[in-house]
Amino acid sequence: MTSMYEELDPDAAMAVQRLARLIYETRENRRTVLAAAGASSEDALLDRIARGEIGEHPAYEQYLAARILRDTHEAARLTIADKLKEVNR
Repeated sequence: MTSMYEELDPDAAMAVQRLARLIYETRENRRTVLAAAGASSEDALLDRIARGEIGEHPAYEQYLAARILRDTHEAARLTIADKLKEVNR
């Protein structure tokens, strides 16, 4: 069985490698931010802020950071999927 990566030219392979690293880092950093806030998700964190269970600051900044990390993770995941689809056509 051949690897889907064998068809990548060196520039595309480097781009995929960088995207894979970004996916990993954003996922892990999001987990760290949410854990520091004592929340399992952005929605849970925002709910705790709204109910007054935790102070608005720095919790809201943690909420925003987690959202940005989640959105960046998803964008990188979609980009890598598109790159791999191009190669497998």
